[in-house]
Amino acid sequence: MTNQNKSKKIFLLYSLIVIGFLIFLSVMLLTTLKSRDLPSLYTKESSKATRGSIISADGFHIATTVKLYKAIVNSYYIDPKKRELFIELFSIYSGIDASEIEDKLKKQNGVVVLSYNIPQKQAQYLKQLAFELRRLKVFIERKNSITGKTTIHGLSIIESGEGREYPYDMLLTPIIGYPHKAEEDGYTYIKGVKGIEKRFENELQSKQDEISQGPRDVNGYIVLNRDSFTKPEINGLDVKLNIPVELQIRMEKMLDEMKLELNAREAMIVIMNSQNGKVLAMASSNRFLPKSIQKEDYEALNSSMIEYSFEPGSVIKSITFSILLDKGLVNPYDMINGHHGRYQIGKKTITDEHKFDWLSAEDVIVHSSNVGIAQLAQKLSGADFYQRLTDFGLSTKSTPDLIFEKVGSIPDAVQLNSEIYKATCAYGYGMRVN
Repeated sequence: MTNQNKSKKIFLLYSLIVIGFLIFLSVMLLTTLKSRDLPSLYTKESSKATRGSIISADGFHIATTVKLYKAIVNSYYIDPKKRELFIELFSIYSGIDASEIEDKLKKQNGVVVLSYNIPQKQAQYLKQLAFELRRLKVFIERKNSITGKTTIHGLSIIESGEGREYPYDMLLTPIIGYPHKAEEDGYTYIKGVKGIEKRFENELQSKQDEISQGPRDVNGYIVLNRDSFTKPEINGLDVKLNIPVELQIRMEKMLDEMKLELNAREAMIVIMNSQNGKVLAMASSNRFLPKSIQKEDYEALNSSMIEYSFEPGSVIKSITFSILLDKGLVNPYDMINGHHGRYQIGKKTITDEHKFDWLSAEDVIVHSSNVGIAQLAQKLSGADFYQRLTDFGLSTKSTPDLIFEKVGSIPDAVQLNSEIYKATCAYGYGMRVN
């Protein structure tokens, strides 16, 4: 009897152990088969490359690119008891008025974009704020009615695009051009429209975004080992100009004064190095803010000194005189008949403001005499005059670095055989340059 009881107890004990083991195996099997939201052991980080800068000859950044960020919050996850705390802290860190933040949260439930144009430095502060808000438990967990999962969403600071900055405002406009924004996959890029921004678009635009991925540590940072991968960020190239800021500022200030003094529509100036053709200053009195173009600025968007051509006028006399000197056809001390300021060629009368009887060839340039240079030009053949004007580049583009440049025009060699064509071109009429 005792042995039977003992056997029953042993059987019962083993049965319980077997049942317990089966339950354990069932639980383990269910746990294994059930989908779980485990944190990934790998992480990925990316950063957008930026557009290159435009730099003056003396090292000043005339146009630069800054990264912009947007701040997003899901109002559904904000603890109602700490809503005011969130608004107050975000206002302090972002510089946005608290009432503006409150209005945005009231107008829209769920995902709310609090700001689109947050500078990079301020974005770093807001990322610190996002961490502090979680620590202060400003955000609470909510259960998703569809998935049944409990989640929490805090303040997100996301890279949203890039903005173009012009630290010297209107300096070098309209030559520098202006940008416009283009969006790709939710990211805002800068594209050049006119001027240097457009001409060097391929060089300025970013080349390669940064991507890093690999196993992560407990803090979410990438562990750099043989399993990790990094593709470096390659920004756009910088464009360095031959124009120094100091000289450009002086020229623009002078043109502003001359425009007012002469009551002119526009005053322009270009300074070139005669030895190598480098442009040292290119300025206009009609300028604009590239970041904030207004309706009244539309006329100034097209650079008059590049996109239009003009009769050069008396400035061409020095070129005509240099051609004559180079060919040995004139001596600076040769005496020229001034004809009392009126000289007849065919049916056309050429006049001078100063009425000279006689003046030296050198004084023809000093006093800008139309009568004198018209007579001197007759020593040139049409072919020689045409070839030398062409050699000066008057009918070709001045540089490949200027976009939409208008090419000038001069009479052909046959036309320049005519006395009247030769005379008028000698003092800058009957031809066009830019």
